[in-house]
Amino acid sequence: MIQRKQTIWLFLAAFISGALFIFPLYHYSTAVVAETQMMGARNEYLLLSIASLMVMLPMIAIFMFKNRSRQKALVWLSVLANVAFVAAMIMIIQNLKNALPPATNDSFALPGPILPIISSVFLVMAYIGIRKDEALLKSVDRLR
Repeated sequence: MIQRKQTIWLFLAAFISGALFIFPLYHYSTAVVAETQMMGARNEYLLLSIASLMVMLPMIAIFMFKNRSRQKALVWLSVLANVAFVAAMIMIIQNLKNALPPATNDSFALPGPILPIISSVFLVMAYIGIRKDEALLKSVDRLR
């Protein structure tokens, strides 16, 4: 429900993950193409699929408010998707650097690579909120 703090954290995590489709992740140029090219989540199929998961999982978790154990599992699965996105991004960038011809004049394009980290922080805050809700319900059940 919207009145819970973790709903806001989950929505912010999904929103930040959705920004990966807008911002580029990496700038580079090659000897063949002199102009600067940008790598983003839309350009690579692996990054596109993981970024889509990173948006969908928190949104699904918002509507699992009655089943907190499943909601916690979806939050951790979303954190794992964030880690997988960063790992895939680094792997693809290393492949660009080792390709023939190698990428030159390369640099990370901020804020793109930082967005999965910010999203992970929001997801951890949501997880803490879900745990607090569980503890509150257990304490109320003991009083009855």
